[in-house]
Amino acid sequence: MIHSRPQVVVSRCLGFDTCRYNGQMIPSKFVKRLKKYVQYFTVCPEFDIGLGAPRAPVRMVRKSDEIRLIQPLTGNDVTERLTDYSHRFLDGLSGVDGFILKSASPTCGIKDVKVYPGEGKVMSSGRDSGFFGGIVIERFNFLPVEDDGRLSNFIIREHFLTKLFTVSRFRELSNNLTRKGLVDFQSDNKLLFMSYNQKEMRIMGAIVGKMDSRDIREVYDEYSSHFYKTMSTPPRHTSHINVLMHGLGYFSKYISSSEKRFFLDTLERYREGKIPLSVPLYILRSYVVAFESEYLARQTFFEPYPEDLVEITDSGKGRSGK
Repeated sequence: MIHSRPQVVVSRCLGFDTCRYNGQMIPSKFVKRLKKYVQYFTVCPEFDIGLGAPRAPVRMVRKSDEIRLIQPLTGNDVTERLTDYSHRFLDGLSGVDGFILKSASPTCGIKDVKVYPGEGKVMSSGRDSGFFGGIVIERFNFLPVEDDGRLSNFIIREHFLTKLFTVSRFRELSNNLTRKGLVDFQSDNKLLFMSYNQKEMRIMGAIVGKMDSRDIREVYDEYSSHFYKTMSTPPRHTSHINVLMHGLGYFSKYISSSEKRFFLDTLERYREGKIPLSVPLYILRSYVVAFESEYLARQTFFEPYPEDLVEITDSGKGRSGK
């Protein structure tokens, strides 16, 4: 399967430059591995507003009823500079498909960033999004946005990659929009959408099926809202199993009872969390090839992102995928 090349904004310190506050960078195996398949745009808000590297750390400090971005050692309040930079940077993006940001950073963090009640040596009193990361979430909540820490979890990483490459294909469709293109997009992603949200999948199918002589851009805009809703949360194990059983139905009269039993046993092991989704998927894909099912061969459900990116290692953090 030929995949699109997503455009991804990534924190510059994740293997690109020694721009962290301590003058170091943090190598990321995932970011490095993904580089072959995406186009990266790097960002380091603190460095880019002139704080340099190395630099005195900044922290999120609650003052009265608002959170400010303060550099305790110098007393500098860089809240406005950082906020203005964030909006200007994001305004300048064209066709971005996703974000990979540095975890726990007071600028790039997307959640669980420490908030302090004062500038001195005090314990943190809460958690929030970093300044840049929070603006990204606010403006691009419909795109895949993750931090490097959360991407060490298999479920989160699988959903991020699936959404990233699907969103990228959808953006490319928008750039060369035709009625046939929209019909093919819905058809090729039908099983994938079914695994994510069957209700929205049916709504999108109805929109495409009834577009008639309507303006294609109007149809796309209506379809778009349901597409992003469909891809908003990771699918459940049970949804994947339902789709896999649906796929098995195409071959039930061609395979032996022992082959069917083996596949069902594999599904049960997946249900119990003992094997990743890629295992039953691989078995079903072998049937697609063996019995030359042209329709299923086009389904992105079987390979939503490049197979080389499948990695079953898991940190165990955030296993719910939330």
